[in-house]
Amino acid sequence: MSDCGCHAEAASEAERRILRIALGLNATMFVVGVVAGLIAQSMGLVADSLDMLGDACAYGIALLAWTRSAYFKASAAHWNGTLLVVLGVGVLVGVLWRLVTGSHPEGLWMMSVAFVSLIVNATVLRLLARFRHGEVHLRAIWICTRADVIANLAVIVSGVLVLLLHSAVPDLVIGTAIACYVLKEALGILREAKDARIAAIAPNGKP
Repeated sequence: MSDCGCHAEAASEAERRILRIALGLNATMFVVGVVAGLIAQSMGLVADSLDMLGDACAYGIALLAWTRSAYFKASAAHWNGTLLVVLGVGVLVGVLWRLVTGSHPEGLWMMSVAFVSLIVNATVLRLLARFRHGEVHLRAIWICTRADVIANLAVIVSGVLVLLLHSAVPDLVIGTAIACYVLKEALGILREAKDARIAAIAPNGKP
């Protein structure tokens, strides 16, 4: 009975349940964050919410890849990294647009929404701790969630500075910093995914 695989199956289902919970939380916070970011004219919040959208997509991809081949999982990580690149570049474009057209971010909105996001991401990060040293597509989502926690803290700090300085500059700086950090993490995921895809290719040249 000890070799029936029941414990492994139970553990696998528990991990999938964690990903489903993380997916729901991040999708919800994406909607909340992007709406609040537009209302508060905060590129920091918009950048943070788009990062959470990237995470929600990553969780969905991880669920789809759960029982697939190592090559498929490496490909899932690759698409995760690619999505983060697109989001990061999109935020940088948004920052430039706000810089040209002007903005008046609301510091209290920024701090309040970012604090809620921080609680959500810290909870998700704790749930995902078991994936920290897992397969490449699972490590990718842990890295993305860790980046979210850092981004949340940065938005809170920028909200404080916006209130104190009565300036949009801290928000634009933080929005740019989050975008650059996301791009850095994305490139790291893409490099690791590339190595994993090469390793997954069989001697006959097929995955």
